[in-house]
Amino acid sequence: MPACSNQKIPVPCSDGVDYIDFNPFWYRFTCYKTGTLGFVITPEDLGDDYDWQLFDITGHDAFEVYINASLFVTGNWSGSYGITGTSASNANNISCASNPNDHLTTYSKMPTITEGHEYLLLISHFSGDNQSGYDLEFKGGTASIDDPLKPQMLVAEAACSGQYITLKLNKKVQCSSLAANGSDFTLSSSLAKVKSATGIDCNSSFDMDSIKISLDKPLPPGNYSLIIQNGGDDNTLLDNCANNIPPNSEISFTVYPVAPTPMDSIAPVGCAPDEIKLVFKNPMLCSSIAADGSDFVVTGTAPVSVVSAAGENCKDGVSSVITVKLNKPIQFAGNFVITLKEGTDGNTIYDECAQETPAGSSLSFVTADIVSADFSYRVGLGCVNDTLFYSHDGGNQVNNWDWVFDVNGTSGARDSFFVFNDYGSKHIKLYVSNNLCSDSAAADILLDNELVSRFNILPSPELCPEDPAQFVDSSIGKIVSWYWNLGDGAVTIMQNPSTKYYPYPLTRNGSTYPISLVVKNDLGCFDTSFQNLKVHYSCYIAVPGAFTPNGDGLNDYLYPLNAYKADNLVFRVYNRLGQLVFETKDWTKKWDGRINGYPQAAGTYVWMLSFKNRDTGQAYSLKGTTVLIR
Repeated sequence: MPACSNQKIPVPCSDGVDYIDFNPFWYRFTCYKTGTLGFVITPEDLGDDYDWQLFDITGHDAFEVYINASLFVTGNWSGSYGITGTSASNANNISCASNPNDHLTTYSKMPTITEGHEYLLLISHFSGDNQSGYDLEFKGGTASIDDPLKPQMLVAEAACSGQYITLKLNKKVQCSSLAANGSDFTLSSSLAKVKSATGIDCNSSFDMDSIKISLDKPLPPGNYSLIIQNGGDDNTLLDNCANNIPPNSEISFTVYPVAPTPMDSIAPVGCAPDEIKLVFKNPMLCSSIAADGSDFVVTGTAPVSVVSAAGENCKDGVSSVITVKLNKPIQFAGNFVITLKEGTDGNTIYDECAQETPAGSSLSFVTADIVSADFSYRVGLGCVNDTLFYSHDGGNQVNNWDWVFDVNGTSGARDSFFVFNDYGSKHIKLYVSNNLCSDSAAADILLDNELVSRFNILPSPELCPEDPAQFVDSSIGKIVSWYWNLGDGAVTIMQNPSTKYYPYPLTRNGSTYPISLVVKNDLGCFDTSFQNLKVHYSCYIAVPGAFTPNGDGLNDYLYPLNAYKADNLVFRVYNRLGQLVFETKDWTKKWDGRINGYPQAAGTYVWMLSFKNRDTGQAYSLKGTTVLIR
């Protein structure tokens, strides 16, 4: 395996470890039968640590294994040495990094792989650069990764008066199984003989599915057969599973009279094109194309000049696509014609058989106007909802509108309205197209007409007798007027009313006053809020000398009474043994005479109370006894 380190691999482990494809080797395969995948990696040196991970790359670029965590299928990155792989007896689909001394399992669960899906298996050698190698054996699972398709000849085409034949196979075969002298093939005619065969792309790969077969002389027009046989290498062609194409298999082909390759078609023209791609049936000689573009002229709705031309991705000196560059993008709708003429190189263009395409050949194409997504809008502000009225001019044949209104909704109408039921900043976006050109535009709209009535009662909504009450407006909105009802018949239109004193309550239940605030904003909208103000009969803090927790609603609890102004309060109760039986820092939480749900014995209990008076700041620490009566 090569000694190298590439990139981080996303692994479903939350241990903070960076997982790297260290000294990696990759295996790519297809599943031909759904089932479980079993394999074993056996190091030549059992002291080596091999990690591995399986990815499902169906429909994805293989390089996504470095960034797309969803491609993970299973893996094992444990630090343990020795044999690793998948096992039907293991329930985990991942083993994370570990200390070799922990001897964590090197096996992971056999994954289920799916027919037709494509997979990548990474094997990474963590121990270092001096690994001894390993054996990889697929066994034990129910899935099949053996290609059941047998190789055969699919299509044979003759070119250039039969000077050579291009053979297309139904699948990849080994480049090494092809005899370079062409002895794997023979013709049904004695008019020519096979002199050589070359696998296409074999210079960059170990397998191929296309072969160029050269003849010693051209064949005259007519129908022929190409026959495969055991060549000088004692085989026909072998696929990657060593399956051969049966000897004496044959395929027909036709040699047609030599004719120039016509201007065939134009690749779809996009928006504001600055180049035209000409597509030809046969490969064209790249050397025959005038680099200055003088082989072509464009005429039509407006003047357009050609500045250059070249074959696209010229391979072996030929290309089936010629790219013609224009002097500027065509940003308007129009009808155009591109015509072939004799260029500055003294010719038009030649195909791979050296046949010149006649001057005057032409193809037409159509362009569209560029479009603008700029839109207009106005906002109708309301008391409950705000309405956005929007419009696009539809210019330049725009026929598709895609509106997005913040996170609230969408629309496909050219002109309409949208209702927002909340406030704040809204992001509006429009995508438009005329089926060829597209554009987008956006606007941010601030809906600042929110109106919320609210207020605070200070020092709190619960007052002690003769305490002053202050009412502070905290409403939201562009408010122009306030109307207070202070609960005792008094009203005011001040934003913050003057300090108010309420009379001493006449009963021990105290007095309650319903306070309300009505606010009005600049749009004439109203909102109202309510709170109750409670004036207590007494705020003298005292702890009862006895209580009767019998559920009759009278003196059922022990707690410090009227501790409305007690800050930092702590109330504790102890039994006669000095054990703490109750503690609270909230005076409204009361002891019911129980511990963990069990009633406590009748008798005397000691209480301790500490607090700080909210008005004076004075700290108090009190102690006393109470009697629990049953």
